[in-house]
Amino acid sequence: MLFVLAKILGVLASPGNILLLVCVAGLLLCAFHRRRWGLRALHAGVGGFVLIAVLPIDRWTVEPLEDRFPQIIAPPAHVDGIIVLGGAVDTERTEDRGIPALNWAAERMTAFAGLARRYPEAKLVFTGGSGALRPGSLKETDVARALFTELGMDQTRMIYEDQSRTTYENAILTRRLVNPKLGEVWILVTSANHMPRSVGVFRRVGWEVLPWPVAFKTPPKRGVSAFGPLVGRLNVVELAFHEWVGLLIYYLTGRTDSLFPGP
Repeated sequence: MLFVLAKILGVLASPGNILLLVCVAGLLLCAFHRRRWGLRALHAGVGGFVLIAVLPIDRWTVEPLEDRFPQIIAPPAHVDGIIVLGGAVDTERTEDRGIPALNWAAERMTAFAGLARRYPEAKLVFTGGSGALRPGSLKETDVARALFTELGMDQTRMIYEDQSRTTYENAILTRRLVNPKLGEVWILVTSANHMPRSVGVFRRVGWEVLPWPVAFKTPPKRGVSAFGPLVGRLNVVELAFHEWVGLLIYYLTGRTDSLFPGP
């Protein structure tokens, strides 16, 4: 029930959708002779889009998430296992086109493949079933298996967890599947903005992992004009908003021990 509710609220409460609904409400109010309130709503909705386009709101919202866990400067000499969280594949486009399709978090998969070559003795785990309310015929693991096979990765080293729908289930089901031993070193690969919540969840289930953040979305500090593309900036704000809300909900529901997990 919580999964369904989270998906519905995630659509209704996203910044872009909220601003769009405010604009639509303004138009309806004007159409029904409530011009004063309608114009106020239109000004608020359009103004919100303008602010996202001209102010570095994308940086303000996503940078604290992505800087929470620093990149690893000195990788460990020995690693027992490497986990990559689902969320980087597009099951619907893969099903439509017949070839593995990746999304905005593609670096999760490429970094995972690189780490697999760096640590040839490590166990390799992909965790992700389907996070959709109405799953299609393919699961994320199906796409991942096809992609890693095409990349020439040794499938005898791979472990696929295909039942999880959320980050919390990623941690619970993966721990149950691989049964990590005390003192083992496990790397966790996921998007930098998603790392605080992910580490918090793995800690909550009693599994200390080494964070390996990738897929950074914080805008570069150099060469960026004051007025950026609205769609790109809005996408980053949406990602950050999703994570901040997720951190709050996971903390309130006891899925993490800290509101903003850190190193």
